[in-house]
Amino acid sequence: MSALLEVNNLITQLRNGTRIVDDISFGIRTGETFALLGESGCGKSMTALSLLRLLPDGVVHAGGTAQLDGVELFGLREREMRGVRGGTAAMIFQEPGLSLNPVLTVGQQIAEALALHQDLRGAAAQQRCAELLAQVGIPDAARRVVEYPFQFSGGMKQRVMIAMALAGQPRLLIADEPTTALDVTIQAQVLQLLRDTQDATGMSLLLITHDLGVVAEMAHQVGVMYAGQIIEQASRTQLFAKPLHPYTQQLFAALPDAGRRGEPLAAIPGSVPPPGSITRGCRFAPRCGKAWELCGEQTPEWTMLEDGGGVRCHLYGEGRRGKREGEIQKGSEAKIESGVYPSPLSLPSSLLEVSDLKVHFPIRKGILQRVVGQVKAVDGVSLAIPQGRTLALVGESGCGKTTLGKALLQLIPPTAGSVQLAGRELTGLAARELRTRGFRAPGAAMQMVFQDPYASLNPKMRVAEILEEGMAALNIGSGSVARQTLIDTLLDQVGLARSAKWRYPHEFSGGQRQRIAIARALAVSPQLLICDEPTSALDVSVQAQILNLLKSLQQELNLSYLFITHNLAVVEYIAHEVCVMYLGRIVERGKTEEVLRAPRHPYTQALLSAVPRIDGKGRGRIRLDGDLPSPANPPPGCHFAPRCGLASARCHEASPEERNVAATHSVRCHHA
Repeated sequence: MSALLEVNNLITQLRNGTRIVDDISFGIRTGETFALLGESGCGKSMTALSLLRLLPDGVVHAGGTAQLDGVELFGLREREMRGVRGGTAAMIFQEPGLSLNPVLTVGQQIAEALALHQDLRGAAAQQRCAELLAQVGIPDAARRVVEYPFQFSGGMKQRVMIAMALAGQPRLLIADEPTTALDVTIQAQVLQLLRDTQDATGMSLLLITHDLGVVAEMAHQVGVMYAGQIIEQASRTQLFAKPLHPYTQQLFAALPDAGRRGEPLAAIPGSVPPPGSITRGCRFAPRCGKAWELCGEQTPEWTMLEDGGGVRCHLYGEGRRGKREGEIQKGSEAKIESGVYPSPLSLPSSLLEVSDLKVHFPIRKGILQRVVGQVKAVDGVSLAIPQGRTLALVGESGCGKTTLGKALLQLIPPTAGSVQLAGRELTGLAARELRTRGFRAPGAAMQMVFQDPYASLNPKMRVAEILEEGMAALNIGSGSVARQTLIDTLLDQVGLARSAKWRYPHEFSGGQRQRIAIARALAVSPQLLICDEPTSALDVSVQAQILNLLKSLQQELNLSYLFITHNLAVVEYIAHEVCVMYLGRIVERGKTEEVLRAPRHPYTQALLSAVPRIDGKGRGRIRLDGDLPSPANPPPGCHFAPRCGLASARCHEASPEERNVAATHSVRCHHA
């Protein structure tokens, strides 16, 4: 196959000379997928923006070449480059909600690309827009082409972005984290769509991601990027069989799975250094467990290997001859705490008891705002969480997981049902009663850790003020001095320096901000933490740090967790029990190993089949028809019946009762 894109010695820097993308080279052949893998802040997205000449103000191209289909991109005038963008090369951005214009219909936005690159307008463009939406799997495309972005789910917005990118029939598609924070089922649909498009058109794909499972499923060639440089490059088979660079090896070691359930994950200490902060030596040396004196003194050269790959590391270059085992830096190893995480010997009594909980939101219409229906976000959920245990709640976006978490905290008043914390009923109590009778005070408290720590932390408050706010509201500590001592203890518990309390949230990395959010929750001595997707948008190395922290806190403080997530690998590692939720109902529950290794409900089986695995041993893909139905108009009988391959007439008529398939494993299905 011929090379479609050839990038040689690309340099992108700030106007002051600080390099963000530092002398990288790679090639992508026709019909091939090349994955750029690495942590946030390593320069992956900036590489893509450099190739399309979409650099933000203050960032400039400072060297190197990029030839796309034989055309030198940096030699084109801006008018010529506009013909390349969206035509020869197109890009799918990470956050479709921010990339789509909220005041234009999706059809109008796709039509812009058609007019510019295909010279299609009017009725012909409208018909082509509907064809593109249908091609990316959006049902009833002819009707939805005139709808606005807010009328689409997250997965559908991503498909609209793909339709816009495909409108110009590009030869190269750049996909920047196209599946981050998507459910596993939607992720599988998006990845399959990209593969199908490649097979049909011969399109090449530059895939930017930090998800090793996605790389294993999609890539032909992989470039591992760190601090602006490509530090390892190999075929997918070579990389996953034998990663060479210590950074790549530690990324693999940080992945959670059932085999590491009883021990801490190998979290990489520290974070990606800021651009320009390391001018001499290997940029990974401060975090590397195999670094020695040469690594801090001399920048490693690129070393080509016999198998066709390459690596930037002194272990494989000329410098390895002078390496002695005694010169390895002690204390720079990947952070793995000693010992194991013990499991409780016996099940204690339940801390939280939820019985037939319902949260229905009224649908109002007309001038008089009369109630014409109900959105059944949570529809009869029962669960129990013992002291010191973790219950994972999994399911697609829109199934009611977050609403359930907020209803447990009484942030949303339940419509019906019972919530008992430590034997005390919470539903129906006023806010003052919840504060004064001890439900949010020390000894019997629930707190929530939100998905986006940056959005949940006040940017105008220092860390000390954020942590002290809850203490002051609940009269914890005898005064400000006593609270500062407690704050120091909290920062020690979550692994942050005590000096960090005088800094603002924007001065921290994503993983550090999540630690601050956890410290804020711990400030009022809770017994139960509700963790709402706390690791969904984090790099695998930062995710390992947060999971290690949560596990150690659980053992130290005997905390209970309700862990809301769609990452089944995290569930397999951290949870004792699992509840699978679909359209407001629990459809399967049991111990983690029972549910994830022997699922009985068709929906659970479909979720597990959609998870990309790095070992290539995934289940046969189970495709679900359509999307999650609206909770405002749920289907009769079994809610999953319209998407289920096993559905019979009985499934469409009668809602299945929950039945036990083992002593601790139950399922709500007629065919279980």
